[in-house]
Amino acid sequence: MELKGRVFLVGKTEVVSDKFQKRELVLEYAENPEYIEYIKFEASQKKVDLLDGIKVGDTVEAHFNLKGRGWKDKTGKQNYTNTLALWRLAKVEGEPAMSAVYAGAGEDDDSGSLPF
Repeated sequence: MELKGRVFLVGKTEVVSDKFQKRELVLEYAENPEYIEYIKFEASQKKVDLLDGIKVGDTVEAHFNLKGRGWKDKTGKQNYTNTLALWRLAKVEGEPAMSAVYAGAGEDDDSGSLPF
């Protein structure tokens, strides 16, 4: 799967254990410019290096796998989580700044409430 968006946040590498590290990337995605989505990806192990040289505001194309897992908490309740596992990241050169797409989105809404 892939998704093109504007970089909103590039996380620092988090060393979880001596055998596992991860790093987060958040993209602004605007299929509909009135409702910007913030999509969080996770790079792990050697893929954390994909985020080197990526800056907030860059337009990128993220290639990822959708992963899910289940676990039981202390009370025995079954829980589930999903991860967008980043495996390739490419800057998109020559495209207009995506922030122009967002100009005016939500300007007249001073209620501070969500659209749903």
